[in-house]
Amino acid sequence: MDVDVVDVERQGLRGDRRWMVVEHDGSNLTARKHPPMLGVRAVSAGQDGLVLSTTGLPDLRVDAPGADVERIEVGLARVGTATPAGGAADAWLTQALGRPVRLVWLDDPTRRSVDPEHGGRPGDTLSFADDGPLLVTTTASMDRLNAWIQEAHPEHPALPMERFRPNLVIDGDHEPFAEDGWSGLRVGDVELRFAEQCDRCVMTTVDLETLRTGKEPIRTLARHRRRDGKTWFGVRMVPVTTGRLAVGDAVEVPGA
Repeated sequence: MDVDVVDVERQGLRGDRRWMVVEHDGSNLTARKHPPMLGVRAVSAGQDGLVLSTTGLPDLRVDAPGADVERIEVGLARVGTATPAGGAADAWLTQALGRPVRLVWLDDPTRRSVDPEHGGRPGDTLSFADDGPLLVTTTASMDRLNAWIQEAHPEHPALPMERFRPNLVIDGDHEPFAEDGWSGLRVGDVELRFAEQCDRCVMTTVDLETLRTGKEPIRTLARHRRRDGKTWFGVRMVPVTTGRLAVGDAVEVPGA
């Protein structure tokens, strides 16, 4: 969901990744395991609310559950429990995805820590995101990746940046993949600290329109950006300060 202005908190963008779909027993369910999840769109609505939409079902408005709702155990690391969204959301998603699921809410995003193995330091907090509060990519790297794909496969259409699900996309006169070596960023008045480079999984190969799985971008990343048995695109960063970001804000790379 593109936005023109957003507030940055210690755990990432305000409201981002506060909701999660889980199996009926609370275990993790992602589009890596069930690609049709990518056919459901969630749009922010009001104070912490969502509007869910998909082909063949009426839209559903979901509000954040109250503090009096009993939490359930969930399988995501370093969370423990989350708050159920309620029967209407569960029924809607179960029908949309064709399997029994539940929708849960992270009531307090400051109670989950960033794993030190992923660049976390004491006091760093995290939403339901996999490993870092913010994923940063650059248009220069995306352009280079698409050029590599089309050099080898001229018939292949350019991939959209959305395949990589970034929070912050940096435009400008940067060398492709320069972000791998950045120690941090200052965007407007917000300071970010580099945590780690981001390894990419098979979910990037799912076409967001057709929901079909292809070979790109993993095939090309494996040719040009493979090490330690993984493929890499983008970097994870941790907010050092909080504040408001807007499209068009100046970006400063320390030491550059």
